Amino acid sequence: MSEAVHDPVPVGSEPSAKLTTLAFRNPAARRLRFVKAYWTTFVVINSYLTLGFFGRVLGRSWYDARLPRVHAVNAKRIEATIVELQGLFIKVGQLISIMTNFLPEEFRKPLESLQDQVPPRPIDEITRRVVHELGAPPGEVFRTFDETPLASASLGQVHRATLEDGTEVVIKVQHADIDAIVQIDLKTIWRIMVIVGWFVPLQGLDVIYRQIREMIEAELDFVREAAFMERIGKNLESFEDVAVPRLYPEFCTGRVLTSAYWDGTKVSDLESLDAWGIDRDELANRLIRTYCKMVFEDGLYHADPHPGNVLVTRDGTIVLLDFGAVAELSPAMKQGIPDLLEAVLKRDSGAIYRSFRTMGFSARGAEAEAASERIIEYVHRRFQDQVQLESLNLKDIKIDPQMGIENLLDFQRQDFSIRELTSAFQVPKDWVLLERTVLLMGGVCTHLAPDMNPISVIRPYLEEFIFGEDRDFATLMVNAVKDSAMNALTVPDDIRKYLQKAMRGELEMRFRGFGRSANLLYSLGHQVIYSLFSITSAVAAFLFYDRGDLTVAYLAAGFAAFFVLAIFGSMVLARKWRRRSG
Repeated sequence: MSEAVHDPVPVGSEPSAKLTTLAFRNPAARRLRFVKAYWTTFVVINSYLTLGFFGRVLGRSWYDARLPRVHAVNAKRIEATIVELQGLFIKVGQLISIMTNFLPEEFRKPLESLQDQVPPRPIDEITRRVVHELGAPPGEVFRTFDETPLASASLGQVHRATLEDGTEVVIKVQHADIDAIVQIDLKTIWRIMVIVGWFVPLQGLDVIYRQIREMIEAELDFVREAAFMERIGKNLESFEDVAVPRLYPEFCTGRVLTSAYWDGTKVSDLESLDAWGIDRDELANRLIRTYCKMVFEDGLYHADPHPGNVLVTRDGTIVLLDFGAVAELSPAMKQGIPDLLEAVLKRDSGAIYRSFRTMGFSARGAEAEAASERIIEYVHRRFQDQVQLESLNLKDIKIDPQMGIENLLDFQRQDFSIRELTSAFQVPKDWVLLERTVLLMGGVCTHLAPDMNPISVIRPYLEEFIFGEDRDFATLMVNAVKDSAMNALTVPDDIRKYLQKAMRGELEMRFRGFGRSANLLYSLGHQVIYSLFSITSAVAAFLFYDRGDLTVAYLAAGFAAFFVLAIFGSMVLARKWRRRSG
């Protein structure tokens, strides 16, 4: 294993025939790649529309019974297209496969193979890139150069080599013409996102696309990656059992990166770890502490802790690889997270909105208020059992700080999802990268030590990050409970004011969303009618065709097709109504 192992392939494996025949150097062939992507997009969308149409007619149970199979078939379609197209589409597939909280198991599982099965590119392409960047072929620049790659990724691949002084290194080389391929693929992905938006009510697609573009372009900049490697390596110097590979600047450019070779295995290779006698619980604990140091203390962290990017040596040293995805915790995010926690504890919706805005979130109408209220209710339900009131005196309130912070971080018990949060707010890139890092790290540590409680490791770092030296969790909770108690004393007076207004006939009630509901009901009625006409016409076409009356059969088939189009038109109109009212 080596530096930048992101998508390892078995040594000696051969590229698939489908991939090796793909003419990346032919501009016309590159431009035609989007045809396959568009076709797959339309096939997948049509499969779900067809299922939804028949589900409305045949019932919910019929729909639920067939949905898993449609998920699995569509996932295989997407996987086959991604493997055929290569380029940026592989990275998109990798992101899809790790979004376990968004996708059903039947859809995600077939895409997992993309993580470890990215075939290498021909050696002549690698040689041309090295000549262009370092001025000579690999055999002249290095004493030895292994033409069989140690690992292959969607944007580049890694080869083992030896310097003239005998030092073992690895060379991370970008694929030939990858810049042009990325630009074409980014345009295609944007058009696909627009097409998907016609049928699925997704908000902020332009922001999501811009974030994807920024992350991909940053990952193509090896000068940036080298700078982050040096900074993070220096920050982790106090961790003797954690390493960042040393760089060799004289062999580094914007498209080639040379670093020290480390021998070890992926952190997910439990068999090797057990054979080496490595304590997996201690390893997971150390890995979490390393990331807590990077995130909470340094504010600069490795944002892609995929198992292929975390190497473990025989003596248990953790080696972080592939710094193409690195994120910084911005000052706004550092300020907003503690403010958000305090606002939630005080049940202050206005302060919650301000905290989200400070961190870069943009609210999306009524959904933001609903999501904030659900967060507030969750936190207060979880803390209710931890508050002890020994008398009616507010100074006698007692809080268990250890249980309190663990309840706060126990997100698995929350009854709201990340999807609800993203539907209510436009999420900034800093938060997206942090969330992705937490999900990946959580998966790695769960795989290593299923029974470990990571909260016990994270808690000291998080308390210091949120409260600093001047405050603690118990004091903050006591103040929040006192504020809530004082607010409760004023509630009867507020109720009296509303009752007086009602008695004077001045109380007004407004129903939000009533117009949208009426429009949606109107659209649904049309869809039901169109469905009945379409089925009736289709059955008539079949009967007349079976009797040999082709003219009438074709006419009935035309009516069936017309009503199917009318259904799709009604669905698009309903989606526009949802957007306008949202």
